[in-house]
Amino acid sequence: MPITPNQGSTGGGTLVTITGTNLGGTTAVNFGSNPATAVTNVSPTQVTAVSPSGTGTVGLTVVTPGGTSNPVPFFYVGAPFKSGLSQSSGATAGGNTITISGTGLSTATGVAFGANTVVPTVLSDSQITAVVPAGAAPGPVGVSVTTAGGANNGLSYTYIDDPTIATIAPATGPTSGGTAVTITGTNLASTNQVTFDAVPAPFSVINATTVSAVTPPGIAGAVDVTLSNPAGTATDVGAFTYAAGPGI
Repeated sequence: MPITPNQGSTGGGTLVTITGTNLGGTTAVNFGSNPATAVTNVSPTQVTAVSPSGTGTVGLTVVTPGGTSNPVPFFYVGAPFKSGLSQSSGATAGGNTITISGTGLSTATGVAFGANTVVPTVLSDSQITAVVPAGAAPGPVGVSVTTAGGANNGLSYTYIDDPTIATIAPATGPTSGGTAVTITGTNLASTNQVTFDAVPAPFSVINATTVSAVTPPGIAGAVDVTLSNPAGTATDVGAFTYAAGPGI
C-alpha cells in the first residue's frame, strides 16, 4: 500500500494519497494512534487524508468495515532552520548562485526571494544552493526555504543595481599616490573595491552617492578609475591623471 508523500511536517497538514485495494469503504486513516483529518474516498483503490501533527516515524493504517490494513511508515519532518547565506546581496537582474546553510534542508523543494520562488539543488541536510531570481526592484527581500517539514524564513537578501560614476575630484595627483579623492555617483553604498589603473585603493563609503578613496602610486598619465559593488562595475576611462613631479 504505497503512500505519497511518505513524509510531512510535524505540525500536520500534509495531504497524503494512499493507494491500495478494497479502500472504497474507508472509515478512518490513522497516523500511529492519531486519526487523520479530511479523509476522502476517491475510489476503491485510492484514499486521501490530511496528516495530524506528530513526531518521528509512525505507521499509517487504513480502517474499513473489513478491518485495518498493514501499517506503512510515514515520517514526520521538522521545519528547516537556516543559519546563513553565502552571499547576502547581488544584482537586481539575479542569476548568481548562493549557498544556504542550516539544518533540515534535505527535503527542500523551494526557495523564495520575496515573491519569487526557485527550485534549489540539495547538497546535504545542511546545505542547498539556489540561483537567485530577478528582483522586482532594488532593496531587501526575505528568504524562505520550504521543505517537507514546512517553511522557515528570517534571512534577508538585498537586490542592488550596478554602480555609476558621475564625478571624481580632484582629477589630478602625484605619481607617488596619497591623493584623497571623492567619487560621486549612484548605488555606491555597497562598494567593495576602488581601483586606479587596476591597482586597488583604500576607500571609505560615505553614503549611497559618495565614496572617498586614496590614490595608490601610479605611472604618469591618465588612468581609468573603477568602482565595484556586488552587482557590477563602473569604469570612468582616463578619469584621473598622475602628474610627474618637477626635476632640475
